[in-house]
Amino acid sequence: MPTGVHIQDARAQLFDAAERVLLREGPHALTSRAVTTEAGVAKGVLHRHFADFDGFLTELVLDRIARLPDLPAIAGRGAVADNLTEFLTSVFSSVAVGIVALITFRDDLRRHLRAARGPGIPLATEAAALVRAYLAAERDLGRLPASVDIDALGLTLIGGSHLLFADRQAESSADAVRRMVVTVLP
Repeated sequence: MPTGVHIQDARAQLFDAAERVLLREGPHALTSRAVTTEAGVAKGVLHRHFADFDGFLTELVLDRIARLPDLPAIAGRGAVADNLTEFLTSVFSSVAVGIVALITFRDDLRRHLRAARGPGIPLATEAAALVRAYLAAERDLGRLPASVDIDALGLTLIGGSHLLFADRQAESSADAVRRMVVTVLP
């Protein structure tokens, strides 16, 4: 990459490149060199925008958390099972499973993320909170029984979905997620 060439939205370009590497090769292959090579930029570009690679990864995870769909906003519309299936499939068929593995793989990244957002498994924790808020809203609307244990159901849906997508080599399908959702919904 020649020097002096202006790069439009370098952060987004680097984040997208990191996501492609993570999805294609897994967390062990995610290095600053792999990201900049995938993005087609000089290695210095990453270090111009981020203090270090763990700082870059922290911002990547926080960016992906911010992109989670607002599931509670659709409470009362569509079928509950359909809404949950679409949300869970979109979350876990994307980069979420790779990010959870990455966080597990990198101690410094976990420390940075805990400092930035508190305890829990980033992305999975936020997805679980959205599912619980959605389930509570649907319960309040009378579309779920008043006796439903929102916390247990939310954790079951997140955990079950994560397991369906955990093997990055075997793609799960919306049908498998839907069967799980329909099975656990009261």
